[in-house]
Amino acid sequence: MDTEPAIRQSVLISSSFFLLLLIPTASIWLSFLFVLLLLLSSALISGSEVAFFSLSHHDFARLRDDNDKPSQRILKLHDKPRTLLATILISNNFINIAIVLVSDYLLQQLLPESLFLGWAQSLKQTFAFLTTSVDALSRTMVFSINVIGVTFLLVLFGEVAPKIYAKLNNIQLAKFMAAPLDLLMKLFLPFSTLLVKGTNIIEKRLEKRSQPGSMTSRADIDEAIELTVSHELNARQEIDILKGIVKFGDVTVRQIMQARVDVKAIEFDTPYHDLLKMIKEWGYSRIPIYKEDFDHITGILYVKDLVGYLDLNNQFEWQSLIRTNLLFVPESKKINDMLREFQQKRMHLAFVVDEYGGTAGVVTLEDIMEEVIGEIRDEFDDEEEVEYTKLDEFKYQFEGKTFLNDCCRVMKLPTDTFDPARKDADSLAGLVLYLAGQFPKKGAEYNWDRFRFKVINVDKRRISQILITILEP
Repeated sequence: MDTEPAIRQSVLISSSFFLLLLIPTASIWLSFLFVLLLLLSSALISGSEVAFFSLSHHDFARLRDDNDKPSQRILKLHDKPRTLLATILISNNFINIAIVLVSDYLLQQLLPESLFLGWAQSLKQTFAFLTTSVDALSRTMVFSINVIGVTFLLVLFGEVAPKIYAKLNNIQLAKFMAAPLDLLMKLFLPFSTLLVKGTNIIEKRLEKRSQPGSMTSRADIDEAIELTVSHELNARQEIDILKGIVKFGDVTVRQIMQARVDVKAIEFDTPYHDLLKMIKEWGYSRIPIYKEDFDHITGILYVKDLVGYLDLNNQFEWQSLIRTNLLFVPESKKINDMLREFQQKRMHLAFVVDEYGGTAGVVTLEDIMEEVIGEIRDEFDDEEEVEYTKLDEFKYQFEGKTFLNDCCRVMKLPTDTFDPARKDADSLAGLVLYLAGQFPKKGAEYNWDRFRFKVINVDKRRISQILITILEP
């Protein structure tokens, strides 16, 4: 048979290859070790990308408290996120190119060209339908083994595994890679600067090409309102109303509700005379009634229903006047839907429940209307609903329970100023708790963007007073 010499030759070449594997040369050992070193470098660089860009405000607070050299380097690198990302990408690309080149050299040493020629000739003689030349078939086999092998190594050991590890140990890996990345950032500064400037130019051109009418931002609408209404009488009030209408559909019930710790409610078994004293003191027309705790609401007492029973003694069973037609809504409900539901069910008060079914607070029709037309005050309201002290042009002291939207209005800032940091927090105390990552002590300070938050007073369960300093007017 004609195939026997080719097969015999292929077997001989393969035997020589396996003998070469058993007795590797010094250059093969060095190439193999170099590939391992490059793979380790690729893993560390890829993992550091996840480690640095997955750090939260809580993690940065811990790094500021540590105040060691690696922590300071991380904070320094975080100040230039685009340059850091460009440095990581450039370094990783150089390393991956080096892996491909060294792997190709190592493959040529381990698998000589004659071996692939023998395999290609054997395949061509075995499968007569192959029209490709022996040389082309040999080059295809070399290319396939190189690409598949290097891709497998890079994806598994240079991307997937290190990024999973970095996600679970971001602070440790960030500290370990802070010094090398600082050095690489200085080394590749010309390249990273060009890359960052190039991306900025592309971003600006894409923004210019986007249709101006299709992606109108909230800031554009607010600016248009200011320009249109600013010349009219009572312009400030009209501007606030129009802006309230624009954002009406984006506000959730949680953002305007009265938190449960501030809700005035009465226990079901309260004596009648004590009930009357509370009603006179509070001045509310509707009062929630509960059993045991606020999570077990039994109904609402309308004060007007007591008018005919004011002269009765303490034995009067006022509980018979409780109305049990209650409305429960989730925290995420939009206030435009809440207003529609109030209209349909002819109700003025709803209980807000959290994801666990507990009562988070109370929302009223008046709360919704105030989002559009501003504060509505009657003879029972305090003179100033948002309690704050303005120390100077850049320092304001608030109650911890104050909503972030109210803080922004008082300080004459856009209502979305704290959105990048607030996460799920709606109150000023919630924002500080998120920045701190733990319950802070009195006097603790936390910086975010151009603001400093100082805890003025705390009690056992919550932050009661916070000082906000605007660092950059």
